[in-house]
Amino acid sequence: MSRPVPSLRQMLEGLIATPSVSSSQPDRDQSNRPLLELLATWLADAGFAVEILALPGRPDKANLIATLGGGVRGPNGPEGLVLAGHADTVPFDGHLWRHDPLRLTEEGGRLYGLGTSDMKSFFALAIEAARGLAPEALRRPLTILATADEESAMHGARALLEAGRPLGRYALIGEPTGLRPVRLNKGVMGEAIRLVGRSGHASDPSLGLSALEGMHAVLTELLAWREELAAQHRHSAFAIPYPTINPGYIHGGDNANRICGECELHLDLRLLPGLTPEALRAGLERRVAAVAAARGLQWEVTALFPSIPPAETPADSAIVEAAEALTGHPAEAVNFGTEAPFFNALGLETIVLGPGDIAQAHQPDEYLEAARIAPMIELLRGLIRRFCLDAA
Repeated sequence: MSRPVPSLRQMLEGLIATPSVSSSQPDRDQSNRPLLELLATWLADAGFAVEILALPGRPDKANLIATLGGGVRGPNGPEGLVLAGHADTVPFDGHLWRHDPLRLTEEGGRLYGLGTSDMKSFFALAIEAARGLAPEALRRPLTILATADEESAMHGARALLEAGRPLGRYALIGEPTGLRPVRLNKGVMGEAIRLVGRSGHASDPSLGLSALEGMHAVLTELLAWREELAAQHRHSAFAIPYPTINPGYIHGGDNANRICGECELHLDLRLLPGLTPEALRAGLERRVAAVAAARGLQWEVTALFPSIPPAETPADSAIVEAAEALTGHPAEAVNFGTEAPFFNALGLETIVLGPGDIAQAHQPDEYLEAARIAPMIELLRGLIRRFCLDAA
């Protein structure tokens, strides 16, 4: 016998109190299963059919797929609406928080806690929007999807794509966008460049090959390439309408009186739709190789993490048009990466739209404006009516 679904406040409290940090640092990484089991209980009580799918090789990490209503296939594949989000958060430094990060705290019209804005609270709002829906009333299925490790390497979304499982026709990702629809986001790459020369006594430059000086030449070449990319590739929908390259980390050598034998540089690259990680990496490698060859240095370029492609959903997609009508805002573009390209590759037409603010993401004392909750629930109900309840 099913139990009543908890109140919205109780769900928010439960989500914030259940830690689910994902991190590339093993000592900070956590399983997301406790949070998924909490969601699974509520969703089952709400009438959803729930599956928890372990990630390959990671039994402590999983995706959750909960479906209300029968599977329907149209001429272009599965129908229905997917309300999606990631079940993890970034790590946090508790001593920098004024409020307990793992306890929902309301103060001054704001709900404080880790994941309030980015983005665990979205699941409570999605379940609330679906409260009382009978499976037999849905013409097309409603799916609530919770993914793993978006904040570290997007392992959950990648696993869904590799499995090739159809999920629906349209998707909304509840990332923090301030209740404004987003249909484009940039791709993200992290690349490491390593040069190896030969160390020697600093009193005689002929005794070595300086990897640090070689990296200076690489940087000069890359900054010129950055200007070329900005001139050649533009997309007016973005606030920063060109691809960017940020050299964010450099280390080389060990002592001032020793010629630097090895040097490493890390780059952040942000890609516009129409550019691919493969093309950018090939361009990067050509430039590094040319500098290294001219100086007699060894080189390698390696990915810091699997690249995230850019995403673009057509402006005339039904879900873009519906979200614009419901919010009163035209669909926008954002410079940060999301799971949208992976969902689009699965055949979903995807928008990004949530109640939080990206300025609150990954910050101490993260909060969600309480006034955003009711409008977000009504927006979700409007999309459910449009894509699950109304006649096609």
